[in-house]
Amino acid sequence: MINNETNISADYPDWSREKPVPGKYEPWKKLLGTIRRYQSLREKRGFCARLFKSWTVLRHRAWSIACGSDVPINCRLEGGLMMPHPTGIVIHPDATIGPNCIIFQQVTIGTGPLPGVPVIKGHVDIGPGAKILGGITIGEHSRIGANAVVIRDVPANSTAAGVPARIMGKGKAEPDD
Repeated sequence: MINNETNISADYPDWSREKPVPGKYEPWKKLLGTIRRYQSLREKRGFCARLFKSWTVLRHRAWSIACGSDVPINCRLEGGLMMPHPTGIVIHPDATIGPNCIIFQQVTIGTGPLPGVPVIKGHVDIGPGAKILGGITIGEHSRIGANAVVIRDVPANSTAAGVPARIMGKGKAEPDD
């Protein structure tokens, strides 16, 4: 998992994290690029805008297949998102992901036992295979361990791991069961 340094902002996106590096194959950056392009075209009207939106949707589908992930074109992603290994990532279209988060492979963010969808605050590292389910909130600068199943809120600056996930570390808000 990436080192969770506190000097990375949980409020202001670092857009350089999404910028493609020439000569380097990073399909997740192309996938995010199609999402950002669609978001910028969403409110525009006219023939050219419709044409560019259609082209962007086709490119998004192609990059979704190349990445092997299901990240909807209309989902709520703030800037600075990283998906270094995008295979198997599934994000609910209504989930909210804050700035400068990192999502590893096989992560699912969606509905669960609590009504609603997750809200993930800024600079959260989500380990491989983690499941974040239901109407919960993951606090800023938190870490979700590999293969954790998170079905309760995670306070800021803490770590959640296990099945079901338990809060460990600094932000521990409740006793373990």
